[in-house]
Amino acid sequence: MKKGKPDTDMEAACKAEESRVEALSLSRAAELPESTNCLTCSEDGRYLGLGHSQGLSVWCTSSLTCAADWLEDRLEITSIQMTSMAETAYLLGTIDDMGVARVFAYHCDTIHLLSVVNIMDDINKRSVCLTFELSHGGQYAAATISCNGAVWLEVHHFPSETWVKELEMVVSQTQEPISSGDLGVKWSPLSVATKIKPPKITAGTTLEGPHAVQVTDFLTYFSDLDVDTRSHQEKEQSFDTNAEKRKQTNESTGYCTQHFLLPCAQFPGDRTARSQRAGLPVAVCVWWMGGRNLLQYLLKKAPKNEPDVEPMPDMLWPNAKKILCSAVSRCTRYIALGLDNALVSVWDRQYGSQLSVVSMSAPDCAISRIHFADHWHVSTDEVRLLLVCKSGAIHRVTTGRGTKCCTTLLTERPKDSGGLPTTSASVPFLQSTFLVVQRNGKMFLQDVVNKTTVRCLIPPETHLIATPCSPVYALNTKRQTLFIRGDQDSSYSATPKEDDGQSHLLVFHFGESDILKQFIVSPPDSPQQEETQSFVSLEQTCNLYLQQRALSVDERNTALAQTWKQLQETAAETQQSCS
Repeated sequence: MKKGKPDTDMEAACKAEESRVEALSLSRAAELPESTNCLTCSEDGRYLGLGHSQGLSVWCTSSLTCAADWLEDRLEITSIQMTSMAETAYLLGTIDDMGVARVFAYHCDTIHLLSVVNIMDDINKRSVCLTFELSHGGQYAAATISCNGAVWLEVHHFPSETWVKELEMVVSQTQEPISSGDLGVKWSPLSVATKIKPPKITAGTTLEGPHAVQVTDFLTYFSDLDVDTRSHQEKEQSFDTNAEKRKQTNESTGYCTQHFLLPCAQFPGDRTARSQRAGLPVAVCVWWMGGRNLLQYLLKKAPKNEPDVEPMPDMLWPNAKKILCSAVSRCTRYIALGLDNALVSVWDRQYGSQLSVVSMSAPDCAISRIHFADHWHVSTDEVRLLLVCKSGAIHRVTTGRGTKCCTTLLTERPKDSGGLPTTSASVPFLQSTFLVVQRNGKMFLQDVVNKTTVRCLIPPETHLIATPCSPVYALNTKRQTLFIRGDQDSSYSATPKEDDGQSHLLVFHFGESDILKQFIVSPPDSPQQEETQSFVSLEQTCNLYLQQRALSVDERNTALAQTWKQLQETAAETQQSCS
């Protein structure tokens, strides 16, 4: 094989740091199916799910060999997720290039199609699945559906335990001499637990003037106020002469972001947790593009006699500015929101109030992504966040209840567009470490506490990271491994025996590096949950809340004094700057 270039762009970028940062070399590689668009990994680390132009495949991570395929002509999988449903059964959720969402099960070296989420019976009412997310454990799935200009969120309840029994029955039947596999198998149907539509102003309500509406319902008032604000923004944007910007705004209107929430604290909204298994969600929080409100809905089946009634949110958290991005801590107690005007809001579900509001004073700090820097540790005193700005700068924010906020610049704004971070993901098995992929294909591990680059990740010189603007990768927590797709470098001429342009699965095993070993942490088997009690009646809930308030009076007084001191210092600084 002949070398076409002395160095790849990524190697050149890393050479400046090689004197102080050691590169982590490739551990293994395997040939991928044609047009592999997405990867996912099971929680136990045993299997990889691959979506490609012919369907989907499940690979064994130890041998990098195909364990099972589900193939169909002219069906290209563009999104895939995997979660453990039982010890030997796994759920896979996919979306294809036509916007059809499907649910599969991998069991005993076979992939079974369990259900199609949005079946298109009528071509004139073609529904498209925009996003599809499985909850941990496979009890629920959230699908954002678009049809004829309308967008809504469907939360489906899966009969997981029944599916496991049916899968075991299919295995016993296929062992018989006369068997037709899945032919004739009627899997138990999934059900819609909640159908959530974008909020609308309540009929007969007017928000003009300070006394035009009687505020008798907090939830209804802030919901209507949010819708009214969004409508005014849309009217202003309709006069925008920038057609491309107006088109992008219209296309994004109506999209939503959701997060599954675990049981938390003592409030009535979480009392259903008593009947739930540990680690299973009890609610979902939702915010709509262009909106300011964060809404929480309990996961419960719609009443049979009123299936079309729109559910009302059980909790509403209003914010001062438009929500741009969000993140949830692993225990789901804290919800961090990146807001317009460089604001950050952190909500504490246990107390139903804001933990902190942070105003970023740095210039060009339009927030595009937000993450929790501490993946496993959750402190009731403070949280650490990672903010990725549109300019490419990355900030670390440390904040808490009644404490002074601390912001640290981790990465400056890049000098050229090639250095823009396209992916920033927490590495669960490395303490306070993030994987960063840049537009130029450079990959590295960053210690967000010490502001250092721990390792550069360099693929073989014959390959480049595929689509660095949207890399195809998966992190294996159990095996402490990164799987990422690499395409053959066009600057290398292949020999006649080799397939030109073939993609490979590149494997980086972090446990092979001595320096990375000091960062490795052992994650718990299930999402961390704080020990709290659940009560059925509102009276019991209020009694416990008042008891905790009485026990924490000294702590709250200290926090109040710190907050007052911080306000005085800020007022003094503002007065000096104005004089």
